[in-house]
Amino acid sequence: MRIVLSAILLIIIYACKQGEKEKQVEQKPAQPNIVLIFTDDQGYNDVGVFGANDIATPNLDQMAADGVKLTSYYSAQAVCSASRAGILTGCYPNRIGIHNALGPDNTHGINTSETTMAEMLKEKGYKTAIYGKWHLGHHKKFLPTRHGFDEWFGIPYSNDMWPFHPQQGPIFNFPNLHLYENETIIDTLLEQSQLTTQITERSVDFIHRNKDNPFFLYVPHPQPHVPLFVSDKFKGKSNRGLYGDVIMEIDWSVGQIVNALEENGLTQNTVIIFTSDNGPWLSYGNHGGSAFPLREGKGTAWEGGQREPFIMKYPEKLEAGKILDIPVMAIDILPTIAEITNAELPIKTIDGKSVWKVLTGESVKSPQEAYFFYYRVNELFGVRYGKWKLYFPHRYRTMDGQELGKDGLPGNYRMVDMEEIELYDVVNDVSETENVAEKHPDIVHKIKILANNMRSKLGDSLLELEGSETRPAGTID
Repeated sequence: MRIVLSAILLIIIYACKQGEKEKQVEQKPAQPNIVLIFTDDQGYNDVGVFGANDIATPNLDQMAADGVKLTSYYSAQAVCSASRAGILTGCYPNRIGIHNALGPDNTHGINTSETTMAEMLKEKGYKTAIYGKWHLGHHKKFLPTRHGFDEWFGIPYSNDMWPFHPQQGPIFNFPNLHLYENETIIDTLLEQSQLTTQITERSVDFIHRNKDNPFFLYVPHPQPHVPLFVSDKFKGKSNRGLYGDVIMEIDWSVGQIVNALEENGLTQNTVIIFTSDNGPWLSYGNHGGSAFPLREGKGTAWEGGQREPFIMKYPEKLEAGKILDIPVMAIDILPTIAEITNAELPIKTIDGKSVWKVLTGESVKSPQEAYFFYYRVNELFGVRYGKWKLYFPHRYRTMDGQELGKDGLPGNYRMVDMEEIELYDVVNDVSETENVAEKHPDIVHKIKILANNMRSKLGDSLLELEGSETRPAGTID
């Protein structure tokens, strides 16, 4: 009898310990999933909650109601490849040798020695995928599957790349635009009206397949970059013509991704971000977006070129409906995700800093003293410092006073030479209408010091200065 009781007692003790272990497993917080949705050439004014009253974006509006909306978020640069390099590496693009927009003739791309967000998260056991436009090098060694992504479906660069850019009419020919499945070309894209749908379907499928493990899903839509394509589902649906139809389809895509997360019980523990690579391509008129009330657009350092809509939803940690006007830049996203996921930051120097405490409300001050606005080949155009934005003398393009393009054909830019330093209060003068440099010489002096310090590190081709901390892009063997 004593033996039987001892055996029963041992079984009870073992069962209790097993129960405690199972409880510990259940209580262990799951790694948060990361979803980054990134559009192409979308303006600040092209989302309902950012002022659009002629395009219905119910899913993005709801995402903002459920999450945090940033009203002073900046892309890393005002052009495609550079802006993507910034958000994926946490570096100013010129630090890692990525300038402007890479095209079919370029033989360089992102260096294999740089750490992308995908590589950072793979070290934490994440499954990773990109569905959409890569644009960081189209030779094999530069493809996303060589930079941390398990899966890729999409295009290697913009769908209009020179020398096939549509200058003669809205009938397009893309003999060199290929659709990739991982590292294999599966089609030549002559017609792209189903591409947004295909990208969305792949994204939803990826979520379903990876519901039981942490994942990083990167969705860089090729739209609304010209030429514009939309499926029949949304053709003629908006009050802003074809461009508005395209935005409505992107909003639908966001809704499909959000629904997939909900269906799999992943909503609470998923960080989902929506933003764009740079401002609208204004020369295309009704086929370009709107940055209203911001000044200028893509290809400039003015607010309209780099201030972008930004929405982040993370129900488990972020207060719903919060609106923040504290400056944040794309370079800050990687270190922020690193803090959220407890991932190791890249070994090499990056420029971004985590803004997690800003997002949660623990801090009301940016961790960055200033943000630097570079363009083209390492030209330092401007600096954002607190509420101030200073511009150094440089040449920029404008459509002010010019005839806008229409229905797929671009208008002609007028070039403007800024000959003196200009300073704007971009909090109280968001449209940058009043140059107050003469009224605030102390602010101008402070920003000059900050700029000189950054020039010593990253250079400034406007002044023919080489930086001491720049790293080369990757090149083909």
